[in-house]
Amino acid sequence: QVHLVESGGGLVQTGGSLSLSCVVSGLPFSDYRISWFRQAPGKEREFVSLISGNGSRQYTADSVKGRFSISRDNAKNTVYLQMNNVEPEDTAAYYCAAGNNGWYAWLRSYPYWGQGTQVTVSS
Repeated sequence: QVHLVESGGGLVQTGGSLSLSCVVSGLPFSDYRISWFRQAPGKEREFVSLISGNGSRQYTADSVKGRFSISRDNAKNTVYLQMNNVEPEDTAAYYCAAGNNGWYAWLRSYPYWGQGTQVTVSS
């Protein structure tokens, strides 16, 4: 059975930093692209960042480029999202997802999802 478990969310002040983790089990981790998505109240879930299976390729949405970075440790089956200089607009539930086909920003390209971790940025 596949599990993705996010952690690291919480309350942070504007301009602060937060590091999210996503631990994956039940699938050949290095074969899967892992992406982070987020969903704010009343809004659709949106793509944030992805990292390829071997970690050689990363892509980050324009809204967080230069502030967020993604990395992975395949020995630990873990993907990280480092969030720096956060803004109130970053407030959302953050989800990690695993997939290996399809366009990276489509939700349906990811058959496996975590339950999410809440990030709240105070102004």
